[in-house]
Amino acid sequence: MPTIATDSLPPGTAAPDFFLPDVVSGTKISLGNFASQPALLVMFICAHCPYVVHVQNELVRLARDYQPKGAAFVAISANDAVKYPADGPEQLRVMATECEFPFPMLYDETQEVARAYTAACTPDFFLFDARRKLVYRGRLDESTPGNGRPVTGADLRAALDAVLEGAPAIQPQMPSLGCSIKWK
Repeated sequence: MPTIATDSLPPGTAAPDFFLPDVVSGTKISLGNFASQPALLVMFICAHCPYVVHVQNELVRLARDYQPKGAAFVAISANDAVKYPADGPEQLRVMATECEFPFPMLYDETQEVARAYTAACTPDFFLFDARRKLVYRGRLDESTPGNGRPVTGADLRAALDAVLEGAPAIQPQMPSLGCSIKWK
């Protein structure tokens, strides 16, 4: 049964900082690495979740469409890799490389970052404005594995458009739906 992300950071909350390794380059990445971009999308994803597999190509398209407009993207996986080895750093590196992610794929081994963001499921999306205040936490779109609706990224695209145009956050914000974070 999928998890629905309902417990959330309130709108306007500052983005929690992080300092995590990129599974592809090994470089440590922090919130400060994205300081100059007018928008930052923090995505909690993993390698094994069918909800993530269902949308991973759209995540790549989304980044390629919005990075030229100034939006920054970062993916974080926080699943317990001991109990779920398919979500370990090496498997995440394979996923990021095979999918040609145009954004860093970070691993949150301690799960402290996922807890700070109140991440509940994969995928789970947090969009911050230029001041790194939360403006959107919600789903990519209405598509889920097996519901027959196309993956368009419509909800997240509307949220990105709004933040990049300096417009108010889109309403309503529908919660993310996916596999639960695999807590230790």
